[in-house]
Amino acid sequence: METYDDQQLISLLRDPATLRRGFEAMVRQYSEQLYWQVRRIVLVHEDADDVVQNALMKAWNSIGTFKGDARLQTWLTRIAINEALDFMRRQKSHPTLSTDDATLSLASQLMADRYFDGDETEAQLQEAIATLPDVQRTVFQLRYYDEMKYSDISTILGTSEGGLKASYHIAVKKITEFFRRHD
Repeated sequence: METYDDQQLISLLRDPATLRRGFEAMVRQYSEQLYWQVRRIVLVHEDADDVVQNALMKAWNSIGTFKGDARLQTWLTRIAINEALDFMRRQKSHPTLSTDDATLSLASQLMADRYFDGDETEAQLQEAIATLPDVQRTVFQLRYYDEMKYSDISTILGTSEGGLKASYHIAVKKITEFFRRHD
């Protein structure tokens, strides 16, 4: 599989004759990473697939507006994260379980998910992360799992680096407290 750097992909995407090939290459290069970033937010495999597909459709429809100010990966991540957060907001506005029931069953749902390859500690970590407010959860996941720089997270979420650092540290404290309470 041929990989391209950002400049090569952008060149392919800006030329109408190579737009489709460029988009297909971009999807091949970034869809797995986008899937895992979204999956950590929405948790369920099928939902993550749907969210990534919606994000890629939005990227396709707005490829002409990509200015090149940020890296292509950052632009795609921003679209995918925003789509995941929108999905979560829609889920909260139409709950099927009470919040307590949903949180309590999260660890058992993850352990039963055939796509989940973690252990019970990882399931508890996911349960702790799920209790965080959306922004704290997203900042924590991008920083902890993806080891993303605060400057990149700032670009993706459109917030200040100082605010992100505070959100991350508050999230860590809440997760630590969650483990203390459930130990």
